[in-house]
This record gives sequence, structure tokens and C-alpha cells, in this order.
Amino acid sequence: MEVILVEDVKSLGKKGDIVNVSDGYARNFILPKKLGVEATKQNLHELKLKKNAEEKRLQEILAEARELAKKLEASTVKLEIKAGEGGRTFGSISTKEIALALKEQSDLEIDRKKIQLSEPIKNAGSYTVAVKLHPKVTVDLKVVVDAV
Repeated sequence: MEVILVEDVKSLGKKGDIVNVSDGYARNFILPKKLGVEATKQNLHELKLKKNAEEKRLQEILAEARELAKKLEASTVKLEIKAGEGGRTFGSISTKEIALALKEQSDLEIDRKKIQLSEPIKNAGSYTVAVKLHPKVTVDLKVVVDAV
């Protein structure tokens, strides 16, 4: 019997997969536990429509990420860090501070977890920070740090 999985089933398949299982397994386990539905013409058509809608939604998300990447590439974030005698700085600049400054200066809201710093910024200067907006879209953001 062909079954369309509604949930991920261990050792059988992922959600949306069409699998061939024995009649007893389908009637006694998969269908009663609502892990899958029988693969009729109507259910196959609904699955096709759902996959098309999901594909379209993913394309829109990717397009939005690329649009945001263009805006980020053109912007520069300016931050200040306290410095003492001899140019020695106090503290460091983290992803949270970069995200807040970006929102204040450019009205672009980015989750701080998407900003990738190998280590916190501890000195004044100009830095390039990677921002991963989407698995396929990564952009470099310019960060300028001034000592106060």
C-alpha cells in the first residue's frame, strides 16, 4: 500500500514522502496514529500543491534575504568604545551592540545570532563582519569603531 507521510517516521521516511508499506503496517500503525494518509489521487494532488506553495514561500524568503543583503552591503555601522591612556580599551563590542547600532543608524533589524564574529571587537578601527541572512546569502557588513 502506498502511503503519504504526514509526520517524520523513523526508519521509514520524512514528512511528505510517498512510501510503499505492507497493508497491515499501514492499517495498524501508520493510519491510526495519523502518521500518514493513503496515497489516493486527491491526496497526491494536495501534496503536490503543498510542495509548490512551500517552494514558492522559500523563493520569497530567499529574495527578501538578497534584498536585505544589498541594503546591508551599502551601510556602515559606527560604534564607540571607551579607551584609557595609551589607547587601551575597556570592554569589547559584541554582536548585540552591532545589531542595536544597525537598527538605530540604518533602520535595518537583524537578529544578533545572524552576525558572525570570530571574537569580540576589542580595538578601535575598521572591521568587516559577516552576516548570514540565509543559508545561501552571506553579506559583509562594515563596522567602524572609534575610541572615546
